[in-house]
Amino acid sequence: MKTALVTGATGFLGGHLVQQLLDAGWRVRALYRSPASMGVLSALEVDACQGDVTDRGSLERALQDGVDVVFHAAASTASWKPHFPEQRRINVEGTANVVEVCLAGGAKRLVHTSSVVVYGLTDEVIDERSAQAGLHSWIHYARTKAEGETVVRAGIARGLDAVICNPTHILGPGDTRNWARLIMLVDQRKLPGSPPGSGAFIDVRAAAAAEIAAAERGRCGENYLLGGEEASFLDLIQRIGRLLDRPTPKRALPAAAMRAYARMLDWTSRLTGREPDATPESVAFVCQRMRCDIRKARSELGLEVTPLDELLVDTVRWLRQQRLVSAQ
Repeated sequence: MKTALVTGATGFLGGHLVQQLLDAGWRVRALYRSPASMGVLSALEVDACQGDVTDRGSLERALQDGVDVVFHAAASTASWKPHFPEQRRINVEGTANVVEVCLAGGAKRLVHTSSVVVYGLTDEVIDERSAQAGLHSWIHYARTKAEGETVVRAGIARGLDAVICNPTHILGPGDTRNWARLIMLVDQRKLPGSPPGSGAFIDVRAAAAAEIAAAERGRCGENYLLGGEEASFLDLIQRIGRLLDRPTPKRALPAAAMRAYARMLDWTSRLTGREPDATPESVAFVCQRMRCDIRKARSELGLEVTPLDELLVDTVRWLRQQRLVSAQ
């Protein structure tokens, strides 16, 4: 029986990784920060390991006796400046800790969950050969994820067997904090407008399956873009509106207006100390026109693309079951 350690096991992607690994017959060690964060994992047959990627000692204890694969899915996606020091500790220093304990014999292979943001804000079609402009980005999240990849590559140069996965926008059942927030805003008729950008939306279940495939047959040192159906945010919002029978905008907001609004909220948050609903960093992402070439992941990892309408139906159904959006 193969054994895996999943960091970020209590998160959206991490939770799906844990479930799919168990379904495939793996023994799973799940890293969690506190008992309160365990949620549905407490009902699964996992070896629960309390710890944190920023605490190297806890990683060493979780990897005692070694594992076949570490799935490093822990990350901070924060976009508000007060969270940036912790974001760096998690995304860069935490990744360095994972790499070091793997090199010390803790794991035979590392599957590192990076992000499409390492390629920076560009309207060009992205593939794995694209330059990683995120290293020089003004957006802290993009920069820390790119630096995390640099840490992994330094480990590979020292003999680490590692594969890097770069998901795009992850959507699906189990989400309560990411794109699910957009669905809830549409349901509550509180959405102020639609951003002008576009994205590639990957089913969280497909992303988890692709990461497991990367552990089994991904090539060491390679990146794999994990994307899905592309759509404008206006189109996405209108599809959600039709599912929920809610009114939605007929046109997108101008990018300049959204950037100005985010700057105003950012300035106000410095006075109030409260995190704003939008920041200049988060607005920059939703004004981007993201386009990705995912042929490599489809060919080598068997990545499957869930049609966006089907993915939204599944997501809304789950949110209704959790009573987070209104019933039909």
